[in-house]
This record gives sequence, C-alpha cells and structure tokens, in this order.
Amino acid sequence: MAWGEILEHEGGQIKLRLRRATIRCCPVSLKAFLLALCPHRLQELDASWVSGGLTGANIISGLASNPECRSSLQRLSLDGLNLAWESLWGDGGTHVGFSSLQALRKLSLANTDLTDNVLEDVCSLPQLESLDISCSAVSKLTPLLDCKNTLRSLIAHHLRQLDMPPAGLLFVFSQLHALRHLDFSDDHLTLDDSDGSGGDEATRQLLEGSPDVLPSLVSLDISGWKRITEAAVRAFVESRSGLVFLGLLATGTSSCDVLCTQKNLKVAGEANEDQVCEALRRYRGRECFTREALVHLNNLVSGIDKPRPDMLKLVLSGMQSHPNSLHVHLVATACVFNLTTQDLAQALPVGLLSSTVTQLLYTMKTFPGHQQVSIFVTMCSTLCSWFRYLAARLVINWLSSHEDPTLQRMTVAVISLLVAKVKTLLTCSAFSVLQDRLIEPINPLCRLLYLLLDSTLKFALSALWNLTDEMPTAARNFIECQGLELYEEVLEVQKHSSRHQKLLGLMNNIAEVEELQPDLLDEDLLEHILRLLQDSQVEVGVRYFAGGVLAQLASRPEAWTLSDELLGTIRKQLHASILTWTQIEREMVSYRSFHPFCPLLQTCQPSGVQLWAVWAIHLVCSQNSKIKSLLCFPHVGGFIRSAY
Repeated sequence: MAWGEILEHEGGQIKLRLRRATIRCCPVSLKAFLLALCPHRLQELDASWVSGGLTGANIISGLASNPECRSSLQRLSLDGLNLAWESLWGDGGTHVGFSSLQALRKLSLANTDLTDNVLEDVCSLPQLESLDISCSAVSKLTPLLDCKNTLRSLIAHHLRQLDMPPAGLLFVFSQLHALRHLDFSDDHLTLDDSDGSGGDEATRQLLEGSPDVLPSLVSLDISGWKRITEAAVRAFVESRSGLVFLGLLATGTSSCDVLCTQKNLKVAGEANEDQVCEALRRYRGRECFTREALVHLNNLVSGIDKPRPDMLKLVLSGMQSHPNSLHVHLVATACVFNLTTQDLAQALPVGLLSSTVTQLLYTMKTFPGHQQVSIFVTMCSTLCSWFRYLAARLVINWLSSHEDPTLQRMTVAVISLLVAKVKTLLTCSAFSVLQDRLIEPINPLCRLLYLLLDSTLKFALSALWNLTDEMPTAARNFIECQGLELYEEVLEVQKHSSRHQKLLGLMNNIAEVEELQPDLLDEDLLEHILRLLQDSQVEVGVRYFAGGVLAQLASRPEAWTLSDELLGTIRKQLHASILTWTQIEREMVSYRSFHPFCPLLQTCQPSGVQLWAVWAIHLVCSQNSKIKSLLCFPHVGGFIRSAY
C-alpha cells in the first residue's frame, strides 16, 4: 500500500511521487524493491516481515542510494528481517548504515538480529526520537547514551541476550532525560526462576528510585518481571503524578490499591476487567501477553449474562494477530464460547458474528487435531446457515479421522446439534460419510451392554434422528448402512425411555417415507413396538413415538404384507391407547411442518390413525409458543378439541 501524489508533466507523462509505502508481509525481491520504491522521496516505509530474500542491508543500501531519500525518510520499520549487516558496504568500500539516513526519527528493529555494533550506528542518528529493539540480540544498552537528548520512546521488550548489571542499566535509564515512554517488559513464559535477575533488580530500583530519574516519563511497561513488589509500584505511582500508563501484566502487582486512586492512569494487568482489556489492546502483537490476558478474560466472562461485543472484538484481534499459535487459540475459543453462549449471540451485531465464525473455522482448519468443544458449540449460536454448513463439514471430516472415544463423544454431541440446522445443505456423500461414522458407536452388537452407559450412543441417536427428519435420502442411506437392523437390536435391550424415544423417533422418520415402509414390515419388530404402545407403565413420550410408527404403517393397507390380524390389532390398540394418554408438559419433539400428518387425517383412515395425527398436532401446538396462540381461534382450537 502506498500514499503519495500524482504529477503530470509536459507531454502528458504521468509520474507518481510516493511519500509513504507499506510492503509489510509481502513477497518482494531486491530488484523489485530497488525499481519500485527507492527512486521516490519517501518519508515512511514499513517493510516488516517481507519475504522474497530481501534483507535489512538491502533496504538500507537501496534507500541510501537515493540522495533525496537520505534526507527525507523519517519513519522506517524492519521488524522480523535478517539485517545481514556485514554486507552493508557502499561503492569504493564506503560503509553504508542507518546513520546514512539522517532524517530518521522513528526506527523499529524488533525481532531482528540487531547487535551492539549496529545499535551504535543507529544511536548516532541526530534526530532519533523513537526506537524499538524488542526481541533482538543486543547485549548492551550503553549506545543509547549517544541519543539521550532526543530519544522520547524506547521499546526494549524481551532482550534475551541482555548482559548488564542492574547498576549499569539504571545508569543508562537515568541519562535518558527526554524519554517519555519506556517499555522494558519481558516474556515471563520463557523464563525460569533463575533467569532475568538483573532486569528484575534494575526494574525494582527504577520503581523505588528518585523521580529525578527519567523525569519526563509518563508511560512505563514492566509486564512480565516477577520479582517486583506492590510497595515498589506504590512508591513509583505516588511520585509520578503525570503517569498515564503502567504495564503490570504477569507481575503479581496489578492489584495494588494505589492504582485505583489514579483516575488518568491506564493499567495493563489482570486485577479487573479494565486492566485485562487494556492488556489485550496494548499487547496484540505479543503472543505471551495475549495468551496471559485471554486466560484472565476467560475467568472474567465465565457465566456472563450481558453481551460484550467490545470484548469479543479484542479476542478476535488476538486470534488474528497470532494465527499459528495453538496456545492463543485454545484460550481464545473458550472466551468466544462464553461470550456467545445461550442468548448472548442474538444481541451481537451480525457482522461481528460473521467475523467470529470465520475466525473459528480458520482455527478448526489450522489445528485439526486440537478442536475444542467450545469451537463447535459456538457455531450453533449463530444464525448463518452457510457457516453452520462449513462447520458441519469440518466436524464430519474430523470425526472420520479420529478414534479417541472422549473426543468422538464431544464431536458426536456437537453434530447432533448442527445437523438439525444444516442438513438441507449437506450432499448425499456427506450424509453417507456422516451416517457411517454415527452408526459406528452402535456397532458391533457385542458392545451393546457397554453402550447402555455410553453417552456417545445418546448423542449418536440424537444426530441420526435429526439427520433423517423429512429427508428421504438420509433415511435410505441409514437403511443401506444396516442401521435399521442395529436399531432393532438396541430397542430390545435398551431400558432407558429417552433412548427409546430417539430410536422410535428415527423409525417414525422412515415410516413417513412410503417407499421405505416395506423395510419396517417385520413382524417381530412391530409386535415389540405394539407392546410399548400398550404398556401403561411406559412413558407417554415413548408410547407416542411407538404409535407414530404404527399409524404410518397402518394408514396404507394396500402396502401391508403381514397378517390382517396384526393390522387389525394395531388399529384397535392405537385408538384405545391414545385415549389413555395424559398431556406432556415438557417439549419433546418439533416438526418442520405438518406434512407427515396430512395423509393420516383423510376420512378414509381408521379412527386410531386419525386420532394419533390429531394428538400429534395438538402436542406441537401446545408446546410451541409461536403456534400456541392459534389455539385461541375457535376454528383451530375447536377442531382439535372435537377430535377427542
């Protein structure tokens, strides 16, 4: 991206004059850089993390080759590059360095191979005001004394090779009279208790020292240092009335009482919501602190009952800044789940939800072996069917490649929620793959006794039930996968009423498809279902689904292939049993339409078949709040009541 102005010369020739250019994270060759950017009188250039073999030395020598650029460039960012400083020699053996760019005011060299010798060259810049040397190979900060009168901002996060005694560090800091912002934080996650003692002690002495040291300081970041005390923090804050920011994340001191008395002071820490959110904003580019802040945020939002789009945006920002960090994404997805669970998602902006799901899908693709249940369940709280479809496909593929029972149980549970919302978008091939995997927890039959207590079975039954609802293709695939035979066996050994409902619910879905009804015409199966219908000790919910299977089959005498005696018994018992049923208070089943009931209400149907259909419609109307209001209309309520 570039900013500048377009000039038109005589003859109609157009010339672009660039002022600011950003090639951050772009693949750029040395030749392209020299031809496209170096001829311009640039004022700002961000070449951080460029690929294509371009080095810091290439950039410096290229910029210095343009006399205009030597005097115009004020801001330069080379984060993440190999400086290759030994190659920085100009024509005739003349050394070319940062000091060639005399107008530089702001320079960022974070995550580079910056050495002490190069730092000396940098600090010779006459107008240098801002310097970032974070995560570099610098071992001494003494060169900073050469720019002590101009340097206003120093970012020196996690100097892993720093080798200076506390007194030496404090002396250098004390000479930086113009410094207003000092970031001397450290990556606490990479340190053991024996490391960083010099930095810890220097930080403690700085906090407890005289305000004459760094007299212009208004912003100090010491996050990550473990050995500082609340007493030292209190002394520093009380002696600096103009302080506007203090970084204390992972120091154990952010609960210091004096921090609450400073109205204009922003703190990055973990003591409260404001501190954690400030940490997420400040440390977006630092994986160690982003992860730490997300851990504390997750604790804060657990059980939250109000929508917080501001927090969700911060979480997404952290995930986007660290796309390949498993640790960040594991904690972040837990935060997303807590921030979007239950009704919270309904109150969030649709655009934010879209960004959230897009990010979660990326996480699932990037870390296919570490999906957390929070990722999947979050998908169910959104409204966009297309995102649910992508999520379902990813979950199905993941289920197909993992055999761990615990992870399969979680995944099957999530699928049972997703398939009811996306099944109309899934292809036949997806149905086949999914059903094969969902039937596996029920097969082989020798595992049935174990599965009596296996929650995976419960979730698999729910998923298959939802998957075949008004979906003839799915129902046919289920039969072709030998699912019906397995269900018959499970139905005989299961004693749990909730499992009976799920088993019979899927059989209802099959019975609603005329061309599949012959597969259910098994005398032993129907006699078992008939016994469930007649047993007054069985829950009404189970008897309802048993009646549904029998009503659908008994409604088409022309397709009946079993004995007429059994058909007559089914019709008679349907009518007698339904008259004894009591109203079901809890919501038990939902239908996408009344289409399955319409053929059963024809005047030619037996009374038991008609009665089951009317009872089913009444059940749906009385349990669905949107339909329930219709019962107040005489023509609807009267029709249903007269059926009894």
